[in-house]
Amino acid sequence: MAANADVSLLASLWDDSLAETMSESEQLLYRSNLLGSDLRITNFGGGNTSAKIEETDPLTGETVQVLWVKGSGGDLGTIRMDGFSTLYMDRLEALKGIYRGPDHEDEMVGYLPHCTFNLNARAASIDTPLHAFVPHRHVDHMHPDAVIAIAASKDSKQLTEDIFGGEIGWLPWRRPGFELGLWIGRYAEENPNSKGVVLAGHGLFTWAATAKESYEITLDIINRAIAWFADTTADKVIFDGARHTALPAGERRAIAAKLMPAIRGRIGKTESKVGHFDDSPAVLEFVNSKALDTLAPLGTSCPDHFLRTKIRPLVVPFDPAAPDAAAAIDALGEAIAAYREDYAAYYERCRHDDSPAIRDPNAVVYLVPGVGMITFGKDKPTARIAAEFYTNAINVMRGSSSVSTYQGLPEQEAFDIEYWLLEEAKLKRLPKPKPLAGRIAFITGGAGGIGRATAERLIGEGACVVISDIDPKSLETAVNDLAGQFSKDMIRGVVCDVTNEDSVEAAITEAAVEYGGLDFGVSNAGIVTGGAIDETTLAQWQLNVDVLSTGYFLVTRAAFRLLKAQALGGAIVFVASKNGLAASVNASAYCAAKASEIHLARCVALEGAPHGIRVNVVNPDGVLRGSKMWSDERRQERAESYKVQPEDLDDFYRQRTMLKESVYPEDIAEGILFFVTEGSRKSTGNILNIDGGNVQSFTR
Repeated sequence: MAANADVSLLASLWDDSLAETMSESEQLLYRSNLLGSDLRITNFGGGNTSAKIEETDPLTGETVQVLWVKGSGGDLGTIRMDGFSTLYMDRLEALKGIYRGPDHEDEMVGYLPHCTFNLNARAASIDTPLHAFVPHRHVDHMHPDAVIAIAASKDSKQLTEDIFGGEIGWLPWRRPGFELGLWIGRYAEENPNSKGVVLAGHGLFTWAATAKESYEITLDIINRAIAWFADTTADKVIFDGARHTALPAGERRAIAAKLMPAIRGRIGKTESKVGHFDDSPAVLEFVNSKALDTLAPLGTSCPDHFLRTKIRPLVVPFDPAAPDAAAAIDALGEAIAAYREDYAAYYERCRHDDSPAIRDPNAVVYLVPGVGMITFGKDKPTARIAAEFYTNAINVMRGSSSVSTYQGLPEQEAFDIEYWLLEEAKLKRLPKPKPLAGRIAFITGGAGGIGRATAERLIGEGACVVISDIDPKSLETAVNDLAGQFSKDMIRGVVCDVTNEDSVEAAITEAAVEYGGLDFGVSNAGIVTGGAIDETTLAQWQLNVDVLSTGYFLVTRAAFRLLKAQALGGAIVFVASKNGLAASVNASAYCAAKASEIHLARCVALEGAPHGIRVNVVNPDGVLRGSKMWSDERRQERAESYKVQPEDLDDFYRQRTMLKESVYPEDIAEGILFFVTEGSRKSTGNILNIDGGNVQSFTR
C-alpha cells in the first residue's frame, strides 16, 4: 500500500501443536496476539476479537454460553487473559427487548455491566454488540489498511463485490454501537455463507466456527485485498505525482530538530507535549505529492485513525526547494493560530447541547513537505502511535485515491465520535498522569552512577530522558537496562564528548528530534584526578577544565538556546561537588574546576530568570557506588591521601560526615528531581549539598 512497500502477503503463524494444548479461551488469546502483532492487520489498540464459549455458571452449575471479547481500551498484540470482558450471551440477547431505537442506543452501554459473567471487572467496549449478535462462535474485527482503503472509497460497495465476489458483504457507515451490532447480526443471519462484511468508512468483520479458521479467514481476506491493490495500482501515478523532492536524510532530521521545539513551544503552554518524527517512504511520498493539499484536509476515515490524529493535520508552510527553517518557524504562529480557529469553528458547527467542552484545539499531526511528519501527544507513546495511525491513513488514501475517490468521515460524524459522551467517560477513567509526564530531560554522564540513577528517577516520574555518555558500551547497557525497566519510548542514548562543541550540539539536536524539545538539562559528566599542585601536569589541569568547566559551559549553552527557542521555561541542574566549596588537599585542579561550575550556574541563573529558566546546583560528596570515575587507581590515590586502606575508603567517607551517612547515586537523583519539579519552581541560583553534612561546604 505504501511507496516501495513490501507487498508480500501475510503468512499464517498458527501453530497447531501449540494450539492443541490450549483451552478455547486460550486459543482466543493466541489468535488475538497473532493478529495484533502485525500493523498491516490492525493498529495498536485497534480491532476486537471474540469467542462464544460454554462455561459453568458459578451460581447454578449449569452450562451457559459466554461471550469473551476484548475489553475496553485493550491492545490485541499485548492483551492477556484479564484483558477480555466476559458476558452471558442470554443476557446480551435480552437487551434487544429493551432497546428503544437508534436515538437511544448509547444508553445500552449502561446495561452491559448487568450481563457480566463471573464478576469480571474488565469493562466491556462499545463494540461488544457487534460481536454478540453475529451468529458465529468466533469473530474478528480488524482495521487493515488494504480493506479500509476499500471502505473509505466512494465506490466502496462495488469494490467489495469486485474483489470478494460475494464472500464478503458490505454495510454503509454507521457509528459503532448497538444499532450497528443489530445490522451486522441481521446481515450474517440473512447471508449464512458469507465470511464477513466490510463496514464503509470503518473496517473489516470476519467470522468462523473455530479460532484457527477465523484467524485464517481474516488473513485470507486481507491478503486478497493487498494482492488486488498491488495488481490494480502497479502502473498508476500515485497521489497525482510528486510536487517536491525529499531532502537528504540528514537535512530532514536537522530541519525537524528546529521545527519541533518551535511547534512544541507554541502548543505546549497549557499541557506539556512530547514529539515524534517520521520520515518513512510512505510519509515522504504523501507530503511531497501534488495531492497533499487536496487529501490532507479531508482527514481520516476509520474512527480509530481519527480519534488518534484529530479532525485533520496541519501542513507546515515549508518549501524544500528553498529550505529555510527560520522562515518556516516565523510562519508557524499564523498557521497554528489558523488551525485553532478552524478547530473552534468546527466545534461550534457540530456541537450538541450536551457535548463536552472543547478540548485542546491544536493539531496532533504536522506534515512538512520534503521533510516528513511530526506528531505531538501527551507522552511519547501517544505521539508515536498517532504517527503510526496517520501512516495507516496515508496508506488508505493512497489505495482509495488510486482506484476510486477517497472519502473521509463526514464532519458531523467525525465530531460525534470525537466528542461522544462514551468516549468522554473513557477519557475520565484514564489514570492521572505522572508529575513529569510530557517533560523531556537531557543528562550528561548518563551511563554512570549518578546519571543513571537520575534517569531512572525522572523516567519513574513520567519524563522522557536522553542520556549521553562518552563510553558507547556503557551507554548501550544503560539504555537497554532502562528500556527494559520502563519502555523503549522513554529513553534514548547518544554518544557525546562534552569537551567537543560539535558533539554537544549534535547531542542536544538528537534530543530535539527524538522527543521534540527539552525541559531539563542535567550536567553531570565528570572525571576525578588527584595530585599535589607541584606534581599536577598542565595536561591534567586542562583535562579538568575541559570536562568540568568547558563541558558544563557547552552543554548549558546548547540547552539554554533550545529552552529559549521553546519559550516554555525550564530547569538546568549542575552536579558539582562539595569540593567546589571546600578545599581539598591534592585535588587543586578538580576543586578549581568544580568551583567554576558553581559560579557558572549562578551567572546562568541570572540570565535564565527572565525566560523562566531556573538554574541550580547539587553538591554531592563521596559517591563511590556505581561511579565510573572511581577506578582502582583513583581509590588507591585517595586512600593514600587520607592514610587509609582502599577497602576502607567507603567507611572513611561515611565516618567523616556529620550525619554518619553514606551518600549514594539515588540520593543525588532525589536532589535533582527536586530542582526540576514544581516544588522548586520559585528556586534558582541555589546550592543543595547532599554530602552527609560537611561544615566546610556550608554556604552560609
